[in-house]
Amino acid sequence: MAQKPSIPKGTRDFGPAEMVGRNYIFNIVRSVFRKYGYQCIETPSMENLSTLLGKYGEEGDKLLFRIQNSGEKAALAPEKGLRYDLTVPFARFVVQHQNEIAFPFKRYQIQPVWRADRPQKGRYREFYQCDVDVIGSKSLLNELELVQMVDDVFGQMGIRVVIKLNNRKILAGLAEVSGQPDKLVDITVAIDKIDKIGLDAVKQELTEKGLTEQAIAVIEPVLTLSGTTAEKLARMRELLAASETGLKGLEEIGTLFSLIDGAGISQTVELDLSLARGLNYYTGAIFEVKALDFAIGSICGGGRYDDLTGIFGLPNTSGVGISFGADRIYDVLCGLDLFPKDAAAAATVLFTNMGEREVAYSVPVAAALRKAGFACEIYPDSARLKKQFEYADRKGIPYLAIVGDQEVAEGTVTLKNLATGEQRRVAKGDLAAALS
Repeated sequence: MAQKPSIPKGTRDFGPAEMVGRNYIFNIVRSVFRKYGYQCIETPSMENLSTLLGKYGEEGDKLLFRIQNSGEKAALAPEKGLRYDLTVPFARFVVQHQNEIAFPFKRYQIQPVWRADRPQKGRYREFYQCDVDVIGSKSLLNELELVQMVDDVFGQMGIRVVIKLNNRKILAGLAEVSGQPDKLVDITVAIDKIDKIGLDAVKQELTEKGLTEQAIAVIEPVLTLSGTTAEKLARMRELLAASETGLKGLEEIGTLFSLIDGAGISQTVELDLSLARGLNYYTGAIFEVKALDFAIGSICGGGRYDDLTGIFGLPNTSGVGISFGADRIYDVLCGLDLFPKDAAAAATVLFTNMGEREVAYSVPVAAALRKAGFACEIYPDSARLKKQFEYADRKGIPYLAIVGDQEVAEGTVTLKNLATGEQRRVAKGDLAAALS
């Protein structure tokens, strides 16, 4: 009995049409990263488990895919795991190659990551991240650039988004003034779920983590604070007056919003004091981006980390970065029908195959068309014209170049627009101009 083909849950195959869409995303993201002076690197799919453990918090550690050692000396080899994100491997890369790179180091990376999560809509076990980070600079101009890149990427795609900003120092200050600074991780992990489980469930989780009623009473109004950015900052300065760390966070976020105001950002940017981002290594500004017209989780997120490289032996090297979730962005573009209509076409023109003489005529014409920058193909077998029409239609090829006895004799091609049915006879040397 033949084995039924299948793939692991939480993973997906991508056919030609899907890959056209994914490459559309990657090409836009890559071009924007390069526009701001970022350089590309790649790191291995697997890392030593010691590199990954303890960097994502207790919940993150549970989602690491561990790799079973094999081979002759399997028992002696260090344990390994599939990478959970691109940021920790990037920090390891920076320390390992610190003598070969110029600081501040601006890098981008477009590769898959793996998480042993429960598969559901918009959440996969294998998915691509498009990361952009700068390390070796504390300047808030770096945060501004990240907001500008988000604005540029989604502006090109036609996706309306809201860019939510907060600062982990504000949350640390909140933990201080609530009287439970040792509970910062518990607080951030809990309030990071507020969009998914609601305020009451967050309060319940904080209680279960050992926060007092008084502490929760301090935190709760901050999570529901409304008004303009200036009004929110003014209220927070009152609440965090006793916390030096909290006031520093408010100063940083205020400066960042001043820079954003002068940068001509077209997308919505807002201060969201309930934004926590659960990863433990964030220490400053944090970002999250959500689509306004399509219901899905965050499609982009990141933040400032002051000492991620310190774990690997390079202390006091601050960095900041953001990650674009390619798979969720793909779902948004599909859901809103925003992919360019001609993006799925494998080629612009299909040359018909009516026999050996006609093919011999078409080969140099097709070669000249490719040199002019047009994707084209010649139908490989001599077949009924109807079958060749159907082939072009299924592949989304917009033009058919019909070459028969008469076209060969005249030095022409009959160019047929398959969408409108219109066709005209064109001199073979004028084909590129006709398509333009």
